[in-house]
This record gives sequence, structure tokens and C-alpha cells, in this order.
Amino acid sequence: MRNQSPSQPLSHPPTQPTPVSDLLSFTMPDRRPLHHQRMKLFTRRTRHNHFPRFPYLDKLKRYYKWFLWLALSLYFFLSSTTNTPVLFSNPLPLKQTTLPQKTTTRALTESLQFSTSSSSPVKFYIYELPSRFNKDWLSNPRCSTHLFAAEVAIHEALLTYRGRVIDPNEADFFFVPVYVSCNFSTTNGFPSLGHAKPLIKEAINLISSKFPFWNRSRGRDHIFVASHDFGACFHPMEEVAIADGIPEFLKETMLLQTFGVKRKHVCQEAEHAVIPPYVVPEVSKEQPDPAAARRDIFAFFRGKMEVHPKNISGRFYSKKVRTKILKQYGNNPKFYLKRKRLDGYRSEIARSVFCLCPLGWAPWSPRLVESVELGCIPVIIADGIRLPFQSTMKWDEISLTVAEHEVDKLESVLDLVVKTNLTVIQHNLWDPVKRRALLFNNRMLEGDATWHVIQELAGKIDRSWKRQVTGTWR
Repeated sequence: MRNQSPSQPLSHPPTQPTPVSDLLSFTMPDRRPLHHQRMKLFTRRTRHNHFPRFPYLDKLKRYYKWFLWLALSLYFFLSSTTNTPVLFSNPLPLKQTTLPQKTTTRALTESLQFSTSSSSPVKFYIYELPSRFNKDWLSNPRCSTHLFAAEVAIHEALLTYRGRVIDPNEADFFFVPVYVSCNFSTTNGFPSLGHAKPLIKEAINLISSKFPFWNRSRGRDHIFVASHDFGACFHPMEEVAIADGIPEFLKETMLLQTFGVKRKHVCQEAEHAVIPPYVVPEVSKEQPDPAAARRDIFAFFRGKMEVHPKNISGRFYSKKVRTKILKQYGNNPKFYLKRKRLDGYRSEIARSVFCLCPLGWAPWSPRLVESVELGCIPVIIADGIRLPFQSTMKWDEISLTVAEHEVDKLESVLDLVVKTNLTVIQHNLWDPVKRRALLFNNRMLEGDATWHVIQELAGKIDRSWKRQVTGTWR
């Protein structure tokens, strides 16, 4: 044998080469099954070779089929009773993720998976401004609890956000924490916005003189909160707000604002994202679970309703919508309408099937969030309103919309819903995922309002100066 190793002794003396005639007279071997054919490629080793013999190996060879059968049987049995094989574990560590509930919408599910599995979250740098721009205003407890308090809640949530960076050179976006809604007027108790523009301008002058980041991007990657009636126009009266417009020093920035309409409007000409008005997160715990609440009020509204909507300034409050509702349904027993504010009015929301959300001076209202949190179907009466987080919140599944000029048909619309799909809407509305999406928490929770804000900003990552320079994208 020519392939025999020189170090292995031959058991037979070498033979003479085979004659060519014998090769030409080669015949096919017999066709017995292969397991009957024996071919010795190597001669049997003797006891005198260099490799010692281990008796237990012979026994292992004899029973290896039984061991293999037992291992495979155990493997398939465990695989059928668990989600992952136990015997063959993944050698790589798996990243822990939080799976959304089955009731999560598809868009929200995708963004949840994207956020939790992403190794590169949107990175924020938060400017540390002197306390006169923010912390000093918190001496009034109302500053962090009223309907404009999103500016406080977002700031506090970003301070503990895992994507917050200490080195500003690593940031995608820069958050400028200026509280402008906490200057409450002693006359009527509403926020006085006369100081808003000078205060923000002073903050911009400060950060642009000490840091290079504002000047290099002209503020395109800087974020401000404008949680007022008409956003960064900083006036509660629309015609005045339109006349003033957004100040020039904010037009290149990004704004988080409660105001949003589908039509072209001067007060939303800067890059922005629509956010919900602030409602204290404890509201969802104040009342029973929505599915268990006793709802003995058909349609509810409590708030400002003018008998004569034209005030002393000559403006029509709520475009006369609330006045029409009061006049037409004020004596209707199916409608629970009250003109005066009551501290315990949320208990009335929790008892109601439908909650009316008509426009005031601006199209949005905190009643929208309160209704969703307490399981009352919001009836939105504000033409062209743009609602928060529309890319992930399917508002048509949890609310109703009635045109301003059709409030005289309001009762028939609600009666039709009761006869057709009331149960479906309530089931969608009572989904805890949807209710969580509209609440700001001081420490951000996955799926809450601040979490959604970050998802909205992730879609505007092309405004990041750092990403443009480095070319790094998700």
C-alpha cells in the first residue's frame, strides 16, 4: 500500500508490482450490499505499537448509539415544552428588551422595539442655565402642575434620560430649559407671556457666547418648549399672535408645542412637534379603572361657556361653539353641562360616556388628556386641529370628531355611536398603552409622553449638526 505510513510496520512482506495485463483484465466486484463488503485499508495494529490501548473506549464505541439516541430524545422533548432549547444555549449574551402588550398599535410596537434595542439612542445635551431661567420659578408650586407645565416635566425627564450626555460634543440635540409659562398674572391667574421673548433671547445670548454649538448650526439642533395657546407666538389671542409671529431668533430652532393645526399657520412655521398639554400623572390613579367605572352621565362638559360669547375686547370666545352647545343642550337631560369650574370635576369625567372637548381661544384643551386618562370618549370639536403623536396614536380609534358648524347634530351623532361601535371605541380607549402615551412623568417611562417626544425628534435627526458632519445615521 503506497499510502501506508513509513512509521507503521507492515504485517505482510511487500509484493511485486501488478502486471499491466492483470490491470486490463479488471472485472467489476460483486454487487453485494455495502455493509457486506469488507475492505481493509490498514492492517490491524499489534500490541507492540506506540499508542496504548484504552479498554473503556471500546465500551464507549459499543454504546455510543444509545447515548446519542438518549441525548436527541431529551433535546426534542425539552424543545417542545420551552421557547428556547436548554441543551444548546446561545453562546452570545442576548440584549434584554421589553415587549409591548398585545394591544399596542403596529406603529407603536415598531417604535418600542426600535427604542429598546437601539444601541445608539438620540443624545441630548442640557444646558445648565442660571436659576433665574428655570428653577427660581418653581417657588410657585403651580408652575409644575398647571396645563402649560410640559416645559418643566420634559426638562426633568431628560435629566435622567439614558441618552443624556455630559460632553456637548457628543450631542445630537441641545435642550434649552427656559420656563416662560410660570409668570402668573395676579389679575386673572393666567400665565403672563410678556416676559417670554426677552427671557429666551437672554438665554440664547448666554449660550451662544459661552458655547460654539448655537452659532455653528444657527440653532437648528436646539430645542425649546412652547406649551402655550399659540406656541412660540407667545400670545393667547390668535389675531395678536399671528400679527407678532414667531420671533426671528427661534425660527431656525425646533419647538415642542401644544398648538398644532393642519392648515398653514404663522405660529407653526418653525420646525416643531405637537405635544399634549400637561396633566399630572397621578390623574390615572385618582379614579377607578376605566373598565370598572360606573358611567351614569351620557355627555359631559364643565368649563367656560359664555351666554354672550363676544367679550369686551370684541372677540368671540370659542368661535361661539360653546355658546351654541349651551343654548341647544343646556336643558337636555342627556347632557351634563356646567359653566363653573369644580375642583372635583375629574370624578365627573370618570362617570361620563362622552366628554366634549370644544376649542377655547386655541383649538387644544387639557380635557383631551383628562378624558383619555379617565376612560371617557373625547368628542373633539375644533376644526383642523392637529393632535399629538399622530404617527403612533390612532386617534380615530379612541375619539370622535364633530365639525364646529355641526354641533346642532351632536346628540344624533352620539346616539348613533351608542347603537353601533361604542364598545369597540371604549375597548380601544381603555388600553393602558394609549393612556400612558399622553402623560409626562418626572422620570421618563417607556411609552410615556416624553418617550414619544424623543421618537418624534428621532425623525428629525437630519437637523443634527453632529450627524451631518460625521455621517452617522441610524
